[in-house]
Amino acid sequence: MEGTPLINGIRHSWANVRVNIMGRTVQGISAISYEDKVEKVNNYGAGQYPVSRGHGRYEASAKITLKHYEIEAIQTAALATGVTRLQDIAPFDIVVSYLNPSDKIVTHIIRNCEFTSNKRELKEGDSNFETEFDLIVSHIEWGN
Repeated sequence: MEGTPLINGIRHSWANVRVNIMGRTVQGISAISYEDKVEKVNNYGAGQYPVSRGHGRYEASAKITLKHYEIEAIQTAALATGVTRLQDIAPFDIVVSYLNPSDKIVTHIIRNCEFTSNKRELKEGDSNFETEFDLIVSHIEWGN
């Protein structure tokens, strides 16, 4: 987007990101990463060049880094439904929204997320406890 003027000298940044998990805006988040990909292969026939292209499996993945108080809040909410481990929480969606340079809200929905582990990472010298979790997801809606 070279040549696109900045809005008040600013492009979107972490300060513009809002993440919603299980119906609540998450404050104790320091990172979220998500992607999807489709397997693509060249199909060969006569000659040395591909004659077509085949598309295979779709795969989506996500990671989230949460502050420990946020992890405990999610786990406490799950306890109310009788669930004691993060990885036993029923599938949930994560809604990620941010303001783009045109002052338009962009929203992505990471569908059917589940934690794959329940862990905590603590080490000497930490003043800010946080843990990165891998999530299993079904698909991502790249809405605008």
